[in-house]
Amino acid sequence: MSQNKQWLLDKLGPSDDLEHRKMQSNHIQAEILFITNICDSSLIRDEIIQPFFQMKQEAEYENYLLSFPGCNRPASNVDALNKITSGHVAIMLRERILLFNAAQIKAAALSDAQVEATIQGPQTGFSEHIDTNINLIRFRYQNNSLRVECLELGRLSKSRLCIMYDELQVDQQVLDQVRRTIDEIKVDTLQSTSELTQLLNKQKFSIFPTFLTTERPDRTILNLSQGKIILMLEGTPFVLILPVVFYDFYSAMDDNYQLSLVSYFLLILRYIALFLSLILPAAYVALTAYNPEIFRVQVALSIAGSRASVPYPAYVEVLLMLILMELLLEASIRLPKSVGSTATTVGGLILGQAATSAGLISNIMIIIVSTVAISNFVVPINSMSFAMRIMKYPLVLLASFLGITGVVLGLIGMTAYLSNLRSFGVPYLRLFFYRK
Repeated sequence: MSQNKQWLLDKLGPSDDLEHRKMQSNHIQAEILFITNICDSSLIRDEIIQPFFQMKQEAEYENYLLSFPGCNRPASNVDALNKITSGHVAIMLRERILLFNAAQIKAAALSDAQVEATIQGPQTGFSEHIDTNINLIRFRYQNNSLRVECLELGRLSKSRLCIMYDELQVDQQVLDQVRRTIDEIKVDTLQSTSELTQLLNKQKFSIFPTFLTTERPDRTILNLSQGKIILMLEGTPFVLILPVVFYDFYSAMDDNYQLSLVSYFLLILRYIALFLSLILPAAYVALTAYNPEIFRVQVALSIAGSRASVPYPAYVEVLLMLILMELLLEASIRLPKSVGSTATTVGGLILGQAATSAGLISNIMIIIVSTVAISNFVVPINSMSFAMRIMKYPLVLLASFLGITGVVLGLIGMTAYLSNLRSFGVPYLRLFFYRK
């Protein structure tokens, strides 16, 4: 029995949500072993612990437990291990082990994912309660190597932070670096994963995100299986995934649920959208102001005719429309949901049509801005979408000074910067998923 108990403890621990208790009453001794986040504590108290102190003999207590339909003897240590990770309580008597089903699925507080939508995949998103989120992951990732480490951050807020990882898959050097970085955090309050991202990021002025923020349990479980680390914070439905590579921000969970050819097509489509959102405004400035000879004569004349009534240079026109688009996007976020989409859509149509009719904006500029706005929405992760929205402006600035040469130099500089970027030691431009 002692060997079996030690084997189970070695396989399941150390983990902060693993509970191991000893009980003794008169001549009866017992130990219970269970995972707190996936078991019903009130059921364990009422049906296991309290009756133990009311029984006088071990055989009587064992017969009482076996009278429950969800209680049985394990076939082997491996069977006991699998049952514990699925919500059973291991009750260890002197000579044998009993498994009591006390699983609790906390689904009442869950709602559908609001930010990352999928067509065919699971629709459930995380909640703001960290125990519910751990419960959700534990039931979907029933692996005995899953570890949970909990601590408090914030001198005043005492925010609960949990680190989750698969002990067999995770890179120990990355895990140690994450622990050291978290230990160095000294703040008064901590309320969201976005604040945590800023505190963990050593490069304070980096535009590109080195952490992936998600509200989807399926994406979290997929990354756990790949050896990544999950950070959960109490009070927010979003979790942090690290380390990450550039590819992670352009992969959607639908890629795993669609046919292979469809997934590759959608992935290529997202990279085309990336290219369009970055290049189109700067290319418009460069080709209309500096390098119109690249166009065919008919296209050059069409663009020149469209801009005949515009009273200022191309870069002013582009900046004006890009800033107007950013204002519309921000307004759609800040306005109430009932009127936000309608107000911004109508406002954008009216402003665009009025500006074109007044000769302040060319028709081609309207097409370019609409294409850029649509391309920005294709990015599955919002943090990367914000980065790409910002990167357009340096390229437009270079195009206004150096033409098409400035655009090429800007792209080379951005690629060199990304090549040098690291996410906890992992190269940012490493292809596909991060693996140990």
